[in-house]
Amino acid sequence: MAGAAARSNEHRPQGAPSPAAILEALVEAVVAVDRDGRIVHANPAAEQFFDLSTAMLLGRSLTDVLPSDSPLFSLFEQVLQTGAAVSENGVTLSSPRLGSRFVTILMAPLHDDGGVAISILEQSIARKIDNQMLHRGAARSVSAMGSMLAHEVKNPLSGIRGAAQLLEQNIGDAERELTQLICEETDRIVALVDRMEAFADGRPVERSAVNIHQVLGHVRKVAEHGFGRGVRFSEVYDPSLPEVWGNRDQLVQVFLNLVKNACEATPPGGGEVVLSTAYRQGVRLAVPGTGTRMHLPLVVSVQDNGSGIPEELRENLFDAFVTNKVNGTGLGLALVAKIVNDHGGVVEFQSEPKRTVFNVMLPMRPRAEGKDAAARLRKPPP
Repeated sequence: MAGAAARSNEHRPQGAPSPAAILEALVEAVVAVDRDGRIVHANPAAEQFFDLSTAMLLGRSLTDVLPSDSPLFSLFEQVLQTGAAVSENGVTLSSPRLGSRFVTILMAPLHDDGGVAISILEQSIARKIDNQMLHRGAARSVSAMGSMLAHEVKNPLSGIRGAAQLLEQNIGDAERELTQLICEETDRIVALVDRMEAFADGRPVERSAVNIHQVLGHVRKVAEHGFGRGVRFSEVYDPSLPEVWGNRDQLVQVFLNLVKNACEATPPGGGEVVLSTAYRQGVRLAVPGTGTRMHLPLVVSVQDNGSGIPEELRENLFDAFVTNKVNGTGLGLALVAKIVNDHGGVVEFQSEPKRTVFNVMLPMRPRAEGKDAAARLRKPPP
């Protein structure tokens, strides 16, 4: 591989990225192995896929990181025998370290060294993209509904409430209870419409660099003094996490909704909610309303030990009015999906009894923004 890299560098145009830089930028896990199946190169995505550092991977046999009966090895033997590239979709790779991963595998021979290059792409990345498109569609539908309700419903409701108040002045005590009921129910519907109006705000997100740990600290404090009283909170934070590129108030709203749902799902007397952050090799997705693509390496997770999300709700969980709560409106997760989508991010979940996790993938502050800020700080005052 060293000879091939040297030759490629000879013919590389000035300023073009090196092959090593390209490999490091890929979201696919890429490893190069020799004919004996020993790993001789691994990119950062491979480190994250196998949950081992490059130093731990290099020199190891593939059988050290995957069971010997894994379908990957039959593909490996096929490449060695035929000298041709092969690919396979829908392969399940399982091990105690990896868990169960549903992947696409592409292998190609390294003719100079006699080894094989192996690319592994988790199909969950494709699902993330599908989820983002689904959430955008749901958000647009709810936005249109919120706009319509604000214009067509609130005005008649105001008239109904005013009429009930006039009637109240000329009726007895027995009937007054009914007019008060009309006013209370009208106020409840107006409050619901006000919440729906949040979806109709189509203005671009006003962004700045946000310390997500400060956001989560604020959310935790609100929870512990209110709806999460009695729930045990724990934090698993990456202290080196860069800042999120987003709107602080909207992100507070996102995690308040997620933490509130998590607290309400926990069992009485034994509730536990875990807040965690991590930096992972993310996917690049188009930012709504722009021609740019955004990297989403920052993952914020909210985990609870409740009974799990019912199977019948999972497919449409982020749609408006989908809920199994007695007094729920089903707007909380729809609003989460809209705000995350407006940030160009992705929200997903995994649920089983005693472990439900919502993962929010967000963009970090662009480097250019950091340079501009530094330049402003260096600029002398007028």
